[in-house]
Formats: sequence, structure tokens, C-alpha cells
Amino acid sequence: MERLRALLPGPLSSNAPIVPVLRLVGPIGVRQSPFQQALSMASVAGPLKKLFAYKKAAAVAISISSPGGSPVQSNLIFKRIRQLAEENDKKVYVFVEDVAASGGYFIAVAGDEIIADPSSIVGSIGVVAASFGFVEAIDKLGIERRVHTAGKKKFMFDPFQPEKQEDIERLKSIQQDIHDTFIEVVKSRRREKLRGEGDMLFSGEFWTGRQGMALGLVDRIGDLRSVLREEFGEKVVTPLVSSQRRGLFGFGRAPSFGGSGSEMAHAAANGLIDAAEAREMWARYGL
Repeated sequence: MERLRALLPGPLSSNAPIVPVLRLVGPIGVRQSPFQQALSMASVAGPLKKLFAYKKAAAVAISISSPGGSPVQSNLIFKRIRQLAEENDKKVYVFVEDVAASGGYFIAVAGDEIIADPSSIVGSIGVVAASFGFVEAIDKLGIERRVHTAGKKKFMFDPFQPEKQEDIERLKSIQQDIHDTFIEVVKSRRREKLRGEGDMLFSGEFWTGRQGMALGLVDRIGDLRSVLREEFGEKVVTPLVSSQRRGLFGFGRAPSFGGSGSEMAHAAANGLIDAAEAREMWARYGL
């Protein structure tokens, strides 16, 4: 038996406890360009399946660093983690790196235990929508805006037209519905662990990992290596599950284009916009 075990690869070659690790990093949403890195159900479904495929694993660990993004994709990823955890009867440890805010925290509460660095950013349990208005600019430039629709509410929040109070109220009602779902998920997962007034916890405010622990948003302060050794012993093995396919030289797959030069330029321009939007999301938390 020992000879056979010696022939097995990696963590399977010893009797040491196994806790596979998956890192989820970046904004959350459906990828809009080949240059954009984003977390979505489509991008993490495969890695999550691999994470829970270790049948003899003592538990699984997810390391997350995300400023948030799509509420739908956040919910889908959260649900998939919980489904796999229950199907495989595995405890899920979530480790917060730089930030697990907004949708990032939504995913984090899929963990049975949330561990953060003292300086991690957690929380931001809220919903935001932001845009610009160019009403005066278009008048000064002498540009006429022409929009034709079937359905009077088909075209709302045109940046070149004044805002309408009824549209604002409509948007806020949608945001409140999404916010209520977020709150319900956090309450269902954290239950009696939460401390502090709801108006404060669910205001969209964010905190450090240490402050988050005092509020019950985090279970303890620590790092992945130290906590897993404490839980499973010094010999614990933590194989990393790849979250993306690798190219020839170890980098992520390069984008491929089957179109013309103008299509490539358009994709590149979209990539720059995506990068700027992602940069703005991280900057909200001082990162």
C-alpha cells in the first residue's frame, strides 16, 4: 500500500489532511471584452466544481478579493457554493484578502466561516447606480438628440436629457428590492452572529476586517495558511485550484480575434473602458 501511495501525484501521495483552495479575484459581472477579467457564474462554475471534487478533502477554502459588481452574478455564485457544500457535505472557509465588499461580501457569506486580515475591507451591503448628465453640454454644442421608442418607459435616464422624478423613484424601488435580497441573504447566513443596528450594518458602509469582526460580519482575524494549520495540523496540504486556463508561458489565455482591424480596435477600446470602470470600483475602498 505504501508503495502504491508513493506513486500517486501531489497531495494524494500522503495521509495529510487536504483542503483545496480557490482564489476569486476581481469585479463581478459578465465579461464584456476579451481584455476584461470578471467573476461570473460562467467563469467560476468549472473551478468550483474542481474545488469540491476532492472527495477526501477535510474542507474547502475560498480566498476572495472583490469590490463587488453584478448582484445577479453574486447571487448565482453564492448559491452554487452553497449547493456544492451541501451536496458534498463540506465546510467552506472564506478568506478575505484586500476586500470583500458589496457583491464580494455577498459571495463571502457563502462561507461557513469568514476570516479576514485586520486591514481587509468588508461590508458595503448596499446597491449603487451612477451615471453622468450632459444636458447643458449638448445644448451648448448645438446638438439635437433624437430618440424614438415604442413604450414610454423604454428610454429612461438618457444622459442628454433632464432626469425625471418618476424615473428616479422607479430606479430606487428596484434598488430597494435588490437591497432587500442582499440583506435577507446576509441575515440568513450570519443569523445571531450579527451585532449592531440594522440601519448601520446595511447602510452601504464598509469597515476593516477587525471592525467587521466586532460587528459579526467576520468570524475571526487571520490568514489562510495559519488558520488551516491551526484547524487541520501542520501537515495540511492546500492544493490551489486554477481559476483560469493557462497559456503557453503560464499566463492567462490571450484574447483571439476573428474579425477585422476595426473590430480589434473596438474591442481594445472597450477593454480600456472596462479597466477604467474596474479601477474606479477598487478606488472606492482606497485600493
